Amino acid sequence: MKENFYFDNAATTLPKPENVYKFMDEFFRTHGVNPGRSGHQLAVEAESMIVETRRLLAEFFGYAGNPNRVTFSINATDSMNTALLGLLEPGDHMIITRMEHNAVLRPANHMERDNGVFVTRIPADSLGYVNPDDIRKSLQSNTRVVVVNHGSNVIGSLQDIRAIGEIVRESNAIFIVDTCQTAGVLPIEMDMWCIDILVYTGHKGLFGPMGVGGMIVADHVEIKQIKTGGTGVNSVSPFHPDEYPYRLEAGTVSIPGIAGLNAAQKWFAETGRAQNTSSDSHRELCHAAVKHIHETELIATTRLIDSFKSIPEVICYGPSHNDPRVSTLSINIGNLPAEQAAAMLDADYGICVRPGLHCAPIVHKDQGTLERNGTVRFAPGYFTDDEDITQAITGVASIAEFSVSSGSD
Repeated sequence: MKENFYFDNAATTLPKPENVYKFMDEFFRTHGVNPGRSGHQLAVEAESMIVETRRLLAEFFGYAGNPNRVTFSINATDSMNTALLGLLEPGDHMIITRMEHNAVLRPANHMERDNGVFVTRIPADSLGYVNPDDIRKSLQSNTRVVVVNHGSNVIGSLQDIRAIGEIVRESNAIFIVDTCQTAGVLPIEMDMWCIDILVYTGHKGLFGPMGVGGMIVADHVEIKQIKTGGTGVNSVSPFHPDEYPYRLEAGTVSIPGIAGLNAAQKWFAETGRAQNTSSDSHRELCHAAVKHIHETELIATTRLIDSFKSIPEVICYGPSHNDPRVSTLSINIGNLPAEQAAAMLDADYGICVRPGLHCAPIVHKDQGTLERNGTVRFAPGYFTDDEDITQAITGVASIAEFSVSSGSD
């Protein structure tokens, strides 16, 4: 029997594919040098790996533009801040949704309070879906950006990014999509869906490590430099370079982190090939892999939702398994505080879940869970197996029975 049963993949995926661990270790041992700064062979080879990773990610996300516009940072929050601070000026209007993570909510709140930016927050329905027409109605002549979270990290609802993108493209606004819960989980088509800036993180569905993320910036979008410093090119210039990727990158990038993304991209391709995909295109192989991953995760989610809903003391939030969604789901058990239920799942059953507000307080306000300090979040992943699912159902059922016998229900 396992010691731990991991259901916290919405926070970070665990485990990673074995080749990710192996390649990160090997490449860092042999090529842990500073790329772009030196002319020796090791530095050239390290830079070559980074260039390849930009190209692989561009294909993965359906972006046909210049791969140099695939930029790296320490995480998605860093890239989102860079995008918003580099685009918005006092008097501009931005549209976000009430489904956003604090990576968007807090920058928007600060820019509204401190920078004179006007913010419209679009509500979702009870299942967490935003009506694209509500975004159309909120567009103004001074709307500079529209930011939408593709998949909810609390209740798993998926937004219709293509429909929203087509609406935003009719305006002068820039469409920014937070893909932290969907990158590597289901196919994403940046160009086809009219996404102007795609923000991603490495350590979740992309199966890379912590400490690396980034964004892809469409060719027609320009973000002013927020971070400036050394780039290894044109060092005599007193100002930061305008060209990409240097425009949005300053200092030394994470060789181990990018190596992890590189290895994960090749794992996606091999996984797609195992689905009897006839094409040799990296994009098509990865799309086959991601579709397979999504289907696999939803099988686990369906079992959990059906089982949890059969327990009278369990409250399930968000979409059903038949609605557009990712695998993440939230529950509460009787009147037990989310933290207590999660602690019991961990201590008594070895089940790793995340309780609380999940950095998305407005979602909890709208779901009516703010007053009980959130929910217990289950996020099965590609490597979740039958033993994990059985343990989760057993643990929740037992705690639900405890909540009744203890009088907490």
